[in-house]
Amino acid sequence: MAPKRSPCLSSLLLPFLTLLLHQADTRSFVVDRDHNRFLLNGVPFRYVSGSLHYFRVPRVLWADRLFKMRMSGLNAIQFYVPWNYHEPEPGVYNFNGSRDLIAFLNEANKANLLVILRPGPYICAEWEMGGLPSWLLRKPKIHLRTSDPDFLAAVDSWFQVLLPKIYPWLYHNGGNIISIQVENEYGSYKACDFSYMRHLAGLFRTILGDKILLFTTDGPEGLRCGTLQGLYTTVDFGPADNMTKIFTQLRKYEPHGPLVNSEYYTGWLDYWGQNHSTRSIPAVTKGLENMLKLGASVNMYMFHGGTNFGYWNGADEKGYFLPITTSYDYDAPLSEAGDPTPKLFALRNVISKFQEIPLGPLPAPSPKMMLGPLTLHLDGSLLAFLDFLCPQGPIRSILPMTFEAVKQDHGFMLYRTHLVNTFTEPTSFWVPNNGLHDRAYVMVNGVFQGVLERNIKHRLFLTGKMGDKLDVLVENMGRLSFGSNSSDFKGLLEPPLMGHVVLTQWLMFPLKIDNLVKWWFPIQLPKRSQPSTPSGPTFYSATFPILGLVGDTFLYLPGWSKGQVWINGFNLGRYWTKRGPQQTLYVPKPLLFPRGTFNKITLLELENVPPRPQIQFLDRPILNSTLYRTYLYSLSAGEQMELSGH
Repeated sequence: MAPKRSPCLSSLLLPFLTLLLHQADTRSFVVDRDHNRFLLNGVPFRYVSGSLHYFRVPRVLWADRLFKMRMSGLNAIQFYVPWNYHEPEPGVYNFNGSRDLIAFLNEANKANLLVILRPGPYICAEWEMGGLPSWLLRKPKIHLRTSDPDFLAAVDSWFQVLLPKIYPWLYHNGGNIISIQVENEYGSYKACDFSYMRHLAGLFRTILGDKILLFTTDGPEGLRCGTLQGLYTTVDFGPADNMTKIFTQLRKYEPHGPLVNSEYYTGWLDYWGQNHSTRSIPAVTKGLENMLKLGASVNMYMFHGGTNFGYWNGADEKGYFLPITTSYDYDAPLSEAGDPTPKLFALRNVISKFQEIPLGPLPAPSPKMMLGPLTLHLDGSLLAFLDFLCPQGPIRSILPMTFEAVKQDHGFMLYRTHLVNTFTEPTSFWVPNNGLHDRAYVMVNGVFQGVLERNIKHRLFLTGKMGDKLDVLVENMGRLSFGSNSSDFKGLLEPPLMGHVVLTQWLMFPLKIDNLVKWWFPIQLPKRSQPSTPSGPTFYSATFPILGLVGDTFLYLPGWSKGQVWINGFNLGRYWTKRGPQQTLYVPKPLLFPRGTFNKITLLELENVPPRPQIQFLDRPILNSTLYRTYLYSLSAGEQMELSGH
């Protein structure tokens, strides 16, 4: 008798696979226009969501933040995908480490959170260039966010990589993505190009299919140009706005279906030189409760803000340039350090009146660490490290070239020329047509002369002899993410003048400062005479052990002016103690080495060093201390709300 054959693996798996396919078939998220509601798997559903940006939070902390959001009563999260974070060069893609979008979707799934995805291509988000890659500007005549063939070709190429990655994560495919936004507040943009919006909608449908809910988001003033037939219309507004009026306006464009506020502002962003923005707890909770009483679905922007690490902050423009701070705390319910705030508990209480919230307490605030003061040591002036900062050597040009023209996306570039005349009397050094973007640190023969700044300070008065070396270090302070949203080229956009003499014959050094900090320091420079009180762009550093328990902490730089700071080679971001309001930089615990290993801090101070070059680590942030009131722009709250969208 023949032996019995074991059932093959495929026959064992077949019932399981059939069950999964059946579950996928029954999964749906749709608009019920007859009853003005969403249906999830055929059951009435309302989302109470919060915004969190994976690109503003270290990957090791994603799970912590998501868990706290779920425990706050949220059933969904909303987040952007910044194109420039994932495609640093045309055709070069990065979805590793902190850029692992699929890993983030998986973490959200583990936290039992649905996802409202906002892939752009433009996202605003107070992020560098609104998420668009700066390499687009290598074609200087490109028209962003329009049906310009050059722009559409780049967009199509990007979405043909991104959208197939997220396709398996669509809700009806068994994933957690219930809806996807097309573009972002397009009605606030000057172009009003419906061909562009139709192109995007068609591209999304071609790759993602017909089952996924696609939607748009606009402020009430942007609904005319931001909406498109076939895309579900939602609005955004804050607690100070007239909810009834705005939802009535929404009904003109979306007569039936659930009311949706895709960005209900729990706080607001900060600009360098202005006060830290806050929104009161009573105002935020009252507004949320009123919307939930109407049966609306709401996403709170932001629920956890995070940090603009490195050079990733964006900027606004309204007659002048407004760069955004490193902290993106946003006065959100979860603080920049991920701690529950009184605002969170108040919002959780409101949510509990309308839907069940998970049982159990929220985790306590993370332990915070204090350390210092620590004395930093002079490494040398930036000019002394030029061979290491630009090992390939300078680019030569009769007239200065922009960052984009030499493929310098972020950070700093040094422009150098030599005087061809002698100027014995103080002579105006200036860049016509506000052609400096954004901030310049000027040196003659290595001696710091002062600062020029876009829209604010246009002239320095210099003396010098024929043949003297003139160095202009230009800082990109972040490309426009909202406002006019025009192509925001960086560097010297026009040739500078000394008096009426146009300066020519420039050397341009694109600086790779992060590479130097990470791989080259400490470099032993020849023992040359250093000034006793150095000024201008200068590197300082120190190493330090942590003898006790390591915890989150906040770097405080009293007396320092402005610059960039690295912890153990990680670019923590910009500090601007002299301008404010932010006085401390958030240092997440995972960036620090525990007992037995030395940590290293490196500063590039751009202007002036305090008499005692010391720093401290505090156990709480200082986000609202604007020291130089002369830079405080006079804006009413209403004007601020018009400045930026998300």
